[in-house]
Amino acid sequence: MALPVEGETIQIHSYKHNGNIHRVWQETMVLKATKNIIIGANEKTLVTESDGRTWLTREPSICYFHAEHWFNIICMLREDGVYYYCNISSPFVFDNNCLKYIDYDLDVKVFPDMSHALLDEDEYEQHKLEMNYPEVIDKILKRNVKTLVSWIEQRRGPFAPDFIESWTNRYMLLSEIQANKE
Repeated sequence: MALPVEGETIQIHSYKHNGNIHRVWQETMVLKATKNIIIGANEKTLVTESDGRTWLTREPSICYFHAEHWFNIICMLREDGVYYYCNISSPFVFDNNCLKYIDYDLDVKVFPDMSHALLDEDEYEQHKLEMNYPEVIDKILKRNVKTLVSWIEQRRGPFAPDFIESWTNRYMLLSEIQANKE
């Protein structure tokens, strides 16, 4: 799997278990890319839904994707603090200048005070039946919800106190370099 390079702009493609496209983010700047982790950032990027509807993201976000964990984390930088939207998903693959993953419906929303809530359990149960999620996938996803909650409670990865500042500063620096090239 070829990897993107720092400062490069990529797309993010979210799929459903049945292979159908779910959502596409048009532009995300790569801040770090290794075989296991891609960290990106975007702001006011165009998002296209599976039904063709489009919208713009409202705030700057730092995006964290892992090749071994079944979740990804979107850190939304708002005036009243950082909110995290965590998708329970397949690990990412990078293909054709696109980061790709399968969205498995369950989400964990984390608030600035680090309280959190599991969302979309009904949608998960419905899609599990409609798309025939194998039992092994169900077990992996539920285990990864526990891992994610552990990260939140232990302030690991994107939930660590210095993560946002460090990657926001990197995004601002790379954005400035890009602007000077143009």
